[in-house]
Formats: sequence, structure tokens, C-alpha cells
Amino acid sequence: MIGMLSIFIAISQSLIDSGMGTGLIQKKNRTDIDFSTVFVFNFFVSIAIYFLLFVSAPFIADFYNMPKLVILTRILTLNIIVNSFAIIQRTRLVISIDFKNIAKINVVSFFCGGCLGIVSAYNGFGVWALVIMTLSKTIITVVMLWFLNRWSPSFQFSKQSFKEIFGFGSKLLIAGLYAQIFNNAYNIVIGKVYSASQLGFYAKTKSIAETAAGTITGVFYQVTYPILTSLKDDQQRLLFVFRRFVRMSAFLVFPMMTILSLIAEPLITLILTEKWIPVVPLLQWMYFARIFYPLSSINMNILNAIGRSDLFLKLDLSKAPLIILALVITIPLGVKAMVIGHVVTSFLAFLMNSYLSGRLFGYGPLQQFRDILKIILATIGMAFTVFVCSNGIESDVLKLFYGIVSGTASYLLFAFFLRIPELDEVKQTAIKIYNRCFC
Repeated sequence: MIGMLSIFIAISQSLIDSGMGTGLIQKKNRTDIDFSTVFVFNFFVSIAIYFLLFVSAPFIADFYNMPKLVILTRILTLNIIVNSFAIIQRTRLVISIDFKNIAKINVVSFFCGGCLGIVSAYNGFGVWALVIMTLSKTIITVVMLWFLNRWSPSFQFSKQSFKEIFGFGSKLLIAGLYAQIFNNAYNIVIGKVYSASQLGFYAKTKSIAETAAGTITGVFYQVTYPILTSLKDDQQRLLFVFRRFVRMSAFLVFPMMTILSLIAEPLITLILTEKWIPVVPLLQWMYFARIFYPLSSINMNILNAIGRSDLFLKLDLSKAPLIILALVITIPLGVKAMVIGHVVTSFLAFLMNSYLSGRLFGYGPLQQFRDILKIILATIGMAFTVFVCSNGIESDVLKLFYGIVSGTASYLLFAFFLRIPELDEVKQTAIKIYNRCFC
């Protein structure tokens, strides 16, 4: 039921932000009026969208033939209004590159919201446990953002400021709407063509995959965008930092997604029990669909960093025929085929994104693959090691343990013998963290 509403929430959130948060980050000389203008815009748009969804709730319920969605829509979408209070405060932290406080907020809100959701589920709240978890997580996030930022809006609205920021953000708005529609098209199709349980399995698969890949992609997006933006006037340094981001994201994401795919069965069995076993094959493919997401995000980020949101939009729209074709081919074949099609389209999308980077900076797909070739080889070696070490083991606990230990150890060894420079960077970072925490 929550999965059925995901597209409406995702589109609403894109409309509220309208790319204006990104526009504020890209703008050089920001004023308090700029922040206040965007805040006022976000708030009133969120009210308008909530009203529209409130009125549309019966039609949404009729579309899915599920009357319970009426009240669920009207309560869950309150999250849209609450979240509008977080956009500017989070943007200010990103501008100041204060990712330490962003991390604190994310961890606390995720933990507290998750605990409330679990307690609600154990007390028989059913689907409302997910609503409580979502709303409480957002409320905690907003409260912490306002407490740590110490900024309050003046409630001024400048037409000139809005015109300037929206001029950049409007292209990102269109791209964001397009992305959300196609990202959630699978939910609509599965919910309409197949059963609610099939959509439940798919939604859970997507949720689990995005816990790892989505979090990492989000971190890389937040970190890389303001840094690349600050270097937009120095193309040589911009390209140097861009290449480092590509290599580091591959170094972290490739082995993580691969090992999670390999241990998916014991992981799901232990955490969610055997009733969620149908998720396993979908999850294994979904992890591979997510493996290029951070790289794609970085390649798209650099377009916004240099102020080319127009190219960002054109590139995003050019992927539409590809995604539609994949859906048309795979819908009759089942949910698993749809996920496999998603793997193919995500890889092709990365090639398209990196191709434009090649045209602009001379750092295209071939150059990027050359930079990450050793990482790919180390990941393949790790996958073979995990398969050998966990093969024949019956216990899910031991299979999970040996898979994680052998995978981590073998990847680090392969990285060491292949002399992958990112290993030293990770090592130095780990030492710094250790010294700060324990010394």
C-alpha cells in the first residue's frame, strides 16, 4: 500500500523543491532574501500539493481498487508539508559543507523513527507503523535542522531572486519530475498489472537496495556537488577532483553491492525470515542495477556544478525511450524480468552520462573504465573468493559471517596487490577517525 503511493509522494517532493535548493548551492552571492524567497515558495507549494492530494485521495484509491488508500494518502502526505521546512536548512548545511551535522541528523532521525515504527508494528498498527515511522523521522529531522542551523526566515519574497534561482532550477525540476515518474513507473505497473503482494516484494527489494546504494549515492551527491561547484572556474582542478570522486565511489560501491548480492539469501532469511524469500532473486539483480548509480550521479553533478542544468535536462530526457522500451519488453515477462531490464538501463544510462563528460572534459566512459579497471578486477576476485568460502555451508549465520569476512579480507588483499591508490586514502581516513575517537 505504501509502495502504491510512492510515485505521488516523490513527484510532490520534486515540485516543492523545484531544483531551487540546488540553485542556491550553485549561486555565488547568496543573500538572506534568496533563502527566504525559496523557503516561502517551498512552504506554499507544499500546502497546495497537499490539498490536491487530499482531494485526489478517493481517485487514487479507485485506481488501485483499494479503499483504505483514501485515509492513508491523506495522513501520509502530511509528510510533504513537514518536509518543506527542512529543504532550506539542509541546503545551508550543504553550502557550508557541514556534513558532520547532516550525518548526525540522519542517524538520529533514522534510529528514532525506526524504533517508533518497530514498536508500532509490534503493537498491531499494521501499515500505520510505516506511516508513524515516516512522519516521525521527518519531524525529528526538521527539529534537529532548525536547532543546529539557528537560521529563521524573514518571510520576504523577492520576484527577482525567485526568477534568478528558478531560471536555473526549473530545468532540474523538469528533470526531477521525469526521473521520479520513471523511477516509480515500475510501482504503478506492478501494482496495476500484478498483485499487491508482488508490488510489496518489489517495493521491499527497492527499499533494501536503496538503504545501501541510495545512501551512498545521496552522500556522494551532497558531497561532490558543492565541492565541484566551488572549482567551476578552475577546469584543471575540477577535472582532477572529478576523477578522484569517480575512482573513490567505484572503490567503495562496487565491492559493497557485489558482496550484498552474494549474501542476499542468508541476510534476508535472518533479518526478514523465510516469508520474504521471494525478494532474494529480485534483490540480487537490484544491487547490480544500483552499482553504477553513484558514478552516474557524479557525472550528472558536474553538469550542474558548471551551471549547465540545460544539458542535465536534455541528457535525462534522452533516456526516456530507453526506459519505456525496457518496460514494454519486460512487463509481460514478470517482475524479475523488469528488474533485470532495470540493470541494463542503469548501465546504459551511466554510459550516456559519462559520454557527455567525455565531450566536455575529455573524461568519457573509456577513460573512466580505465581508471576503475583495477577496482573491477579486485571485485571479481572478491566475488570468486566469497563463492568458494561460502559454498556448501548450510547455516545462514555462518554463510553470512564467512561471506562478509572473506569478502572484505580478499578485496583488501586484491586492492593491495593491484596497488589501487584509493586503498591508501581509505587507510589514512580510518587512522584519522581512530585517532579522533580513541586517542
